[in-house]
Amino acid sequence: MDSPKQFPLHPQFPAPSNRIPALQTAAERASAGLSRMLHIESMSGIVLLIAAAVALLWANSPWAQSYFDTWHAPLSLTLGPWTVNTDLHFVVNDVLMTIFFLVVGMEIRREMHNGALSSLSQASLPVIAAVGGVVVPALIYVAFAAGDAELLNGWAIPTATDIAFAVGVLALLGKSIPGPLRIFLLALAIIDDIVAVLIIAFFYSGGLDYSGFGIAFVGLLLVLLFNRMGVASAWLYVFPGAVLWFGLLQTGAHPTLAGVVLGLMTPVAMRPAPRHHLEAAQQALSRVQVHARSGGFDAHVLYEELHIATRAQRDLLPPVFRLPMMLHPWVAFAVMPVFALANAGVQFGGVDLSALGPATVASGIMLALLLGKPVGVFLATFLAIKTGLCQMPQGVTWPGVLLVGLLAGIGFTMAIFVGGLAFTDPQLLAAAKMGILGASAAAAIAGLSYGFVMRKRLGAAA
Repeated sequence: MDSPKQFPLHPQFPAPSNRIPALQTAAERASAGLSRMLHIESMSGIVLLIAAAVALLWANSPWAQSYFDTWHAPLSLTLGPWTVNTDLHFVVNDVLMTIFFLVVGMEIRREMHNGALSSLSQASLPVIAAVGGVVVPALIYVAFAAGDAELLNGWAIPTATDIAFAVGVLALLGKSIPGPLRIFLLALAIIDDIVAVLIIAFFYSGGLDYSGFGIAFVGLLLVLLFNRMGVASAWLYVFPGAVLWFGLLQTGAHPTLAGVVLGLMTPVAMRPAPRHHLEAAQQALSRVQVHARSGGFDAHVLYEELHIATRAQRDLLPPVFRLPMMLHPWVAFAVMPVFALANAGVQFGGVDLSALGPATVASGIMLALLLGKPVGVFLATFLAIKTGLCQMPQGVTWPGVLLVGLLAGIGFTMAIFVGGLAFTDPQLLAAAKMGILGASAAAAIAGLSYGFVMRKRLGAAA
């Protein structure tokens, strides 16, 4: 394309000045640096860790009461005769976390389409490894809590892996980590999330009120209708998503499952169009160029052509790929840190670990995550390979499998989420959070230390 200076332009359509203000240059550099930082995998884990540390410090400071008062501050929404009363903690755990589960659902959908879960041969080993990493920790916890029905409610807490933390720690090991090992960890963590979602749906949703399913079904129909109508704007799906969310809330199921359902329904193909979106974008920009060369200035024409180019640019990438990239910075650097800030605050002096119940919960979770996860992942993988059910992926070694098992013991976000569903007793919930935080920190340190010590053997298969 010719330089704008060569165009016989209309006075209202001048060429941009090449004298860029210093402040603009500084702002652009800062923006580019921030954008790069937001896409560094380890950064989201660091921010999550900082949020958890702030919550712990706040909850154990002289201003501890303000911590609990803040997150349980009453909120109300009145619309005509309808009034909804809730608190800030509900908004974080049941509303904002729906966005997190939406991204999880889209990641699952994408992997089922053309990723690690797209074929039985690719998915079989991480599925078996993930099942081992779920069953063994659950059995360890059940062995600790045997005989106490209330404590047994927490059996699923140590079964989940925190993708952001695990992948973030793996990224800190740098180029010594072969790509196939990272894919194996991602696939395992995603399957782990699928299992966690199913556990929440079937074991932590309480008695279901089936009248709410009618409302949820209307939400699903609206999503399907919008898809068939070719509605591409993500904002327009907020309304049917809200209907689905409210329907699940009415049933007694956890409403964040609406995010998973919407994610699984996200289209994996480009929006149908009479011509290719790339061609539409190129032709629109060509018409803009011709209009500029003519020396005319019709703002309406320019706006319409640029709008066509913008829509075509949007539709070039299927929604299941485009939307997670849009939402990732918000989820990684806003939703999850706020969730950590709202849920990781445990008063150490307020938990009586000498009491049998809290001590059992904390120790059971810690042992299940620290020992059960690596043992479960490694043992299941070993049996699958040795029995001939699966083949070891090229580029993955046994030391690498053990590293994945150690990192799978980082159960921060999802484990705390399940803990909030499992226990209503404040003492047991606080003990569960202490076990989760302690085990996750220890698993991260163990994984990082082991990875550095074994980095040559990990990279040997790359």
